[in-house]
Amino acid sequence: MQIVQIKKKIEQASDSFTAGERKLAAAILSDYPYAGLSSIQDLAARSEVSAPSISRFMTKIGLTGYQEFQRSLIAELKDGDRSPVEVHERGRHIEGDFLSDFLAKASAQMAIAGDAITEEQFNRVCALLANPKHNVYVIGGRISDTIAAHLSFHLRQARRGVFHLPSDPESWPEYLLRMKPVDVFFVVDFRRYQTSLAELAALARDARGARVMVMTDKWISPVARHATDVLPVPIESGTLWDTYSSALAITEAIVTRIAEDSWEQTRDRIESWDKLRVTTKDTTE
Repeated sequence: MQIVQIKKKIEQASDSFTAGERKLAAAILSDYPYAGLSSIQDLAARSEVSAPSISRFMTKIGLTGYQEFQRSLIAELKDGDRSPVEVHERGRHIEGDFLSDFLAKASAQMAIAGDAITEEQFNRVCALLANPKHNVYVIGGRISDTIAAHLSFHLRQARRGVFHLPSDPESWPEYLLRMKPVDVFFVVDFRRYQTSLAELAALARDARGARVMVMTDKWISPVARHATDVLPVPIESGTLWDTYSSALAITEAIVTRIAEDSWEQTRDRIESWDKLRVTTKDTTE
């Protein structure tokens, strides 16, 4: 009998999830299937939901309870077409030619990212970021702000009303005062999380009514406490530095989807943008 994978069950039910259930799904999928092999208390602490909420979640995805959930995960490990172990090697140093092995590890991380974020969640995030009724505010951490900048730059090419917050907290009140309840606040925050970003997300949600989204890693940024959508991506490279290749790939998928879906508007905006660009040319001979 063919096993219906837990991640497929989660994907099929994701449209009906509450904000808390989306956080739970993100916690499970970000370190799949290992996150689900811990105790229900450990999973509750990690995802910041209660044990009874986890039990209700299991019923919603068509399981009888947490025990069946864990039995199904173990069965997947034994019987799956592609064991997660094959793409989720841990603690392995670079072997052989450095460049080719590093790129292979980055490719494996991207494959995991495709499993961690469901298609329904991806579509929901793209629809919200594309909707001109919602202004979009974007910020990242010390290093991860490069991902936020990439998102905001390309998103501005497709639509108006996109703002990239500067790193200086003294300027944040100006952007908070602009936010309206229909707006989206997109935060990128990976481990060695910044406390200030969680505090900023709390203000955006509680004081301004903005909808908070966070792109983070499997350990889940504290920003997730205030978020309605959590996008977990793998960042472990097994080397000195974490890799953001998966985060960049997901970001590019988001902005490309939005640009393709609104191509006529995007084309007109890029053409107008290019006409207004200020260029300098070397006129010396």
